[in-house]
Amino acid sequence: MGRMASIFSRILAGEIPGRFVWKDEQCFAILTVNPIQPGHVLVIPRQEIDDWLDLSPALRDHLVATAQVLGRALKAAFQPVKVGVAIVGLEVRHVHLHLIPISAPEHMEFARADTHPDPAGLDAVAERVRATLTAMGVRHGAG
Repeated sequence: MGRMASIFSRILAGEIPGRFVWKDEQCFAILTVNPIQPGHVLVIPRQEIDDWLDLSPALRDHLVATAQVLGRALKAAFQPVKVGVAIVGLEVRHVHLHLIPISAPEHMEFARADTHPDPAGLDAVAERVRATLTAMGVRHGAG
């Protein structure tokens, strides 16, 4: 194919650092480096698929089930009104679900993403998500 590995595949391979909060045989989840809200997580299939319309039903269902587990953890950890979900995929051509703790409509506006977040703050958020999953009794394969 000659196509370069996506940045997400490179993070999964350890070539680029990532703040993992979930790993299983089909997918993984990391904090985005440009969060709109604290706890903004990406759920990503290991398989490089460009468009969510091309997901197999089984992989789609697994991604959504994983997103629900992570969404419950985000709700417990950050106490938002809801956890929003978005599938965009224009910047990185590898399917990913954005999970964003939201309490107002503007919390889903990508133009508001923090382009220079504090790395220590991101580390703390990742640890909070992992700790919440662990406290919920969820095996998340990260941390």
